Amino acid sequence: MSTTLQPRRPRGTSLAARIGQSSMAARIEDEMRVTAADLVDSVAEARLKVAAVRYKVEGEVRNTAVKFKTRVSRAADGAKLKLGDEARFIKSWIDDPGRTGSVTPSSPFLARRMASFVDPAIPGPVIEIGPGTGPVTEALIERGVSEDRLILVEYSPEFCKLLRQRFPAATVVEGDAYALSGTLAGHLPEKAVAIVSSLPLFNRPPAMRSALANDAFTLLQDGGPLIQFTYSVISPVPRKGSGLKSFVSDWVLRNIPPARVWVYRKAV
Repeated sequence: MSTTLQPRRPRGTSLAARIGQSSMAARIEDEMRVTAADLVDSVAEARLKVAAVRYKVEGEVRNTAVKFKTRVSRAADGAKLKLGDEARFIKSWIDDPGRTGSVTPSSPFLARRMASFVDPAIPGPVIEIGPGTGPVTEALIERGVSEDRLILVEYSPEFCKLLRQRFPAATVVEGDAYALSGTLAGHLPEKAVAIVSSLPLFNRPPAMRSALANDAFTLLQDGGPLIQFTYSVISPVPRKGSGLKSFVSDWVLRNIPPARVWVYRKAV
């Protein structure tokens, strides 16, 4: 009679031991599963952080690019505007050098120096004669003179058109500043606080310059200044017998050519 041999169990491996090993394997498997899940979560979180940083950097790059483009555009527009104004002055000087007197507009440094002698706190209109393309006009507005107080007297029709575009609230009068009272008839509601002149006075004889100053003071409030710049070392308005007191600034060296500002008032 044959017998079937049963496989022998490993010695020393009890049922309790086998159950313990199975439980440990299950715990290890669970821990590995949790660890793997944590790793996946960590990777996902890291990707989100990288994406957030990338988005922030790209946003900053975009903003910087936009700002840079804006600055370049403004600089280009400013250069174009400056070149355009200088081209207009050159053309105007070629057409009539006696009236234009300069091939370039006043620099911002000279314009600000001229405007500094106007007190914006005193109410009333401010007359500017010979504004050209408007550098002194801009300086007066920056000084605190509201645009609607400005009365701009300009001989050139082309410059008048440009001034109306740039300073729509100002009153632009096309006419001859050497006949100032007549030119401003109907345009001046009250006497002016100041008259600021960029006229090339030395292109005219002394008698005509004196007549201009006398006419100007009939339009000014008591104590109001007539402000005039010049490239010359002497007063552009003849002072002898004028009844005027005057002040002259130091040289504005950053203007080309260097210039000074004369301020005239009626002697009390």
